[in-house]
Amino acid sequence: MTDVLIAGSGPTGLTLACDLARRGAAVRVLEQRAAPHRESRGKGLQEDSLRVLAGFGVAGRLTALGRTTTTLRKYFDGEHVGDTTVDGGLLIGQWQVEEVLRELLAGLGVRVEYGSRLTGIGQGADGVRAELADGGTIEAGYLAGCDGGHSTTRSLLGIPFEGSGEREPAMVLGDVRAHGLGRDVWHQWFSSDGGGILLCPMPGTDSFQLQASPETDAEGVAAPPSLEGFQRIFDRHARMPGVRLSDPTWLSSWRVNVRLAPRMREGRALLAGDAAHVHPIAGGLGMNTGIQDAAALGRALSAALAGPGGDAALDAYEAERLPVAADLLADTTRRYERVLAAVREPGRGTEAGLRRED
Repeated sequence: MTDVLIAGSGPTGLTLACDLARRGAAVRVLEQRAAPHRESRGKGLQEDSLRVLAGFGVAGRLTALGRTTTTLRKYFDGEHVGDTTVDGGLLIGQWQVEEVLRELLAGLGVRVEYGSRLTGIGQGADGVRAELADGGTIEAGYLAGCDGGHSTTRSLLGIPFEGSGEREPAMVLGDVRAHGLGRDVWHQWFSSDGGGILLCPMPGTDSFQLQASPETDAEGVAAPPSLEGFQRIFDRHARMPGVRLSDPTWLSSWRVNVRLAPRMREGRALLAGDAAHVHPIAGGLGMNTGIQDAAALGRALSAALAGPGGDAALDAYEAERLPVAADLLADTTRRYERVLAAVREPGRGTEAGLRRED
């Protein structure tokens, strides 16, 4: 019988799976996607997360893939106005973190089961019964929902996702090449009209992660992300006619959402990462908080699997991480507000959101 069934193979689910498998637990990992992605998404590991992953023996490999020092080059109305160098943590694409963790997990005898979607969850005194879209079922001792902000697990458990969110995107994102643009700095263009575009060179690739204020129509409705739109936004703010964007491998939109599950446990099913909390991106805390959730949940589930006292260990997980999540929402909201104010001043950029300020 499976000890722990994990829904979701992002950094949260993979960290949890590696932790449990290294402790000898029988683990299965389900993923709705048909195959791994190669999207930069969350692009930074902080010191606390690196310590967790160092315990798995993969910190050296991650550090070799990423960059520990990044220079933010700020432009205002097309003019270079200053640089800020940021040390600490690791600039690295989320897909690269996932790839390293998947390889570690495979070495422990566990492979992600792609194209697997939960459709039902039943619970008894001794375990969980998961129903899949293909008609199959899986019996497990426990279920961990690590399946993101649109968590199927959370929905099937009937756990609310309380908070607020914006209807229109605040940002468009993507992974693109930028021919003619230097890769030694993270370029951040802001304009006096409040808009802007950022291009961050992703280590170990020839692509940049693009973040930009979206184009809008006369009614203020944001246009969907596209390469053509990215180029228009770039031309407007960067004013560098020799640079052409190409080869988009990821196109996305980001909306401001501040939401929290009021509980992270429903019997033998538990939530972690974005399945339990979503928040503004300022500070780059999303992937990192998910990894911290996973580390705490790994300890709790290991204690539960070891024998008596399992309920207390799982209650302790929720008691530990739910206040952390609530604080995270408040903190990142303040960070995001600081960044929005800072980028209207020449020479300031996203570094305004890197530090906590109470």
